[in-house]
Amino acid sequence: MRGRVAVVAGIGMTALTRKSGRTELELAVEASRAACADAGIEPGEADAVLSYHMNDSVPVVQVASALRIEPLGWHNDITGGGTQAASILGEAAMLIAAGLARTVLVYRALNGRSGTRMNTVSTGPQERFTVPYGMAGPIPMFALAAQRYLYETGLTEEHLHAVVAQSRENAAANPRALRRDPLSLEDYLARPYVCSPLRTVDCCQETDGACALVVRDVRLAPEAPRIHTVVRGGGPGCSAMDRAPDVTRIFSGHLAPLLWERSGMRPGDVDVALLYDAYSWLVPRQLEDFGLAARAELGEFLLRRGHATVNPHGGLLSEGYVHGLNNVAQAVRELRAGRQTALVTGFGGSYGSAALLTRGG
Repeated sequence: MRGRVAVVAGIGMTALTRKSGRTELELAVEASRAACADAGIEPGEADAVLSYHMNDSVPVVQVASALRIEPLGWHNDITGGGTQAASILGEAAMLIAAGLARTVLVYRALNGRSGTRMNTVSTGPQERFTVPYGMAGPIPMFALAAQRYLYETGLTEEHLHAVVAQSRENAAANPRALRRDPLSLEDYLARPYVCSPLRTVDCCQETDGACALVVRDVRLAPEAPRIHTVVRGGGPGCSAMDRAPDVTRIFSGHLAPLLWERSGMRPGDVDVALLYDAYSWLVPRQLEDFGLAARAELGEFLLRRGHATVNPHGGLLSEGYVHGLNNVAQAVRELRAGRQTALVTGFGGSYGSAALLTRGG
């Protein structure tokens, strides 16, 4: 990304619901039109279109056709879920840096509650070993990693409650959020387990909705938040427990050193963090890995609600679940409101992505 600088010039979202009654195409078009309007352009001005999905959305060529993006330039349907939430910014930025596009439309649309639900998604070939033991889908696998992480750190259900309760508090003023009611410790403990130690409220929502971004050459939108650094990758950890020396390790353990090295920044430069909170325990894990809180301080940090600048919109736990792209949209809102540097992450077990966005101008 040493060529032309890329910025996020526009953001758009549909309402988030549990039953949209609409097609993924209709959702994608609405969010895309809103993002283009926010950027002050017509949809036809986009010369590239990107999306990511897991066979639960609408292809980019259909969205481009509906938006009358003609002729359609560079376009790509990227296979993947939460891992792409931050790295798709890198895909867009590379197109701009290479001179292949000047305006890139990015969207994610899904009927994640009323349509294809994530709890039915396969976790891969390892299921042949896990399904016979009752481990079907991603939650049991990540619950095992969570149980070990709590043991090693000394964190308890009280600390998981603090994460969820803070998420609710942050979402209280967000009209888009689906979960805005306060959650007391008593209420939290009364919620049923999905898979110990994760209760229903420890898991992100399944949501219908869409989110879109317009990424442009900085010369076209000089005041817009800039895509500073994007990294993607991973390795052994909770995605491959049969051969991982540390089953609690997630993507951030692999990527954090790379992010700080390539960006030239430090954890102290981040004044708002949009962390992929598919499960409550991922918040302390990422805080630790990215150097935002030391392991020895995590418990106190969580209990005193020191993470109010983490997912100030409520995150995936409370605002809603658009596979993490809604967290990127919130990062843009925060930078527009005066924040200087935002960290955005994308989780896919021990593989994922992270990005630093900085205030424009």
